[in-house]
Amino acid sequence: MNLLSRMPSWVGHHVAAIRVVVVLTVVLGLLYPLGMTALAQVPGLREHAHGSRLTAGGSALIGQSFLDKKGAPIPYYFQPRPSDAGTGYDASASAAGNLGPESTVDVLPVLGHPDSGKQSLLTQVCARSKAVGELEHVDGSRPYCTADGVGAVLGVFRDGGTTGKATRVVSLDQACPEKPFRSTYGGITVECATPGADYSKAVVTPVRGDAPAHPKVPADAVTASASGLDPQISPAYAALQTPRVARERGMTEAAVRKLVDRCTSGRGLGVLGAPAVNVVELNAALDHLRPVSAEGA
Repeated sequence: MNLLSRMPSWVGHHVAAIRVVVVLTVVLGLLYPLGMTALAQVPGLREHAHGSRLTAGGSALIGQSFLDKKGAPIPYYFQPRPSDAGTGYDASASAAGNLGPESTVDVLPVLGHPDSGKQSLLTQVCARSKAVGELEHVDGSRPYCTADGVGAVLGVFRDGGTTGKATRVVSLDQACPEKPFRSTYGGITVECATPGADYSKAVVTPVRGDAPAHPKVPADAVTASASGLDPQISPAYAALQTPRVARERGMTEAAVRKLVDRCTSGRGLGVLGAPAVNVVELNAALDHLRPVSAEGA
């Protein structure tokens, strides 16, 4: 008769449990991590296992902001898409904006309290498109955006609630004393919006305007990725920035396009996703080929 058979049943259960813990600790806590670490050193996997580090700093897998100390785009760098991760591309705060197509009305800041306001997704897109257009010297206008870069959204008060004749019209995203983007609507003079006022009974009415159906500024230039960390932009956005970067670095556009092509990945398995340009790799390649001083090209 062995020792375990002479022990009380509850002791035998504890011994068996301890054995399971020891075995699982060795297998999952030691052998498995060591095996995965060894597998990660296989050629083709080693780069990803080490985070695709760049000699210039950072990782090719995580985007970076290429801004100066004042938060303005550095003109001799390709700019990434916007980021909602922390203050921008913060790997410890990966996040999306969580705003959808119904987000069109701003919470206007109260005078003296600029942090009390909150921009809608529409105004964020409009402001970014206007800024990119000015940086790249192209038309940054978009449908449903005002010329000053906010949502072209009217609050229409009607005598029947949601239907009937318009009795009052407010430009919801343009705080007073801003001049409304339209002077009249339905025969009613359009008012600027008063921060803190209650416009909840107004019918929210976006106005398309006369912007082109296909804006010069691509969609990825004005919207953030789901993670807020993606380092890629579309080839269209890279093409829009190429003349500026070439000019600022004293390079030909053909030479810059060659680097863009080198940093462009195709569709996954040939059919998934869309071609994309890795901005971090591209800017690192530009610095290696044609360095510029901190003061400019």
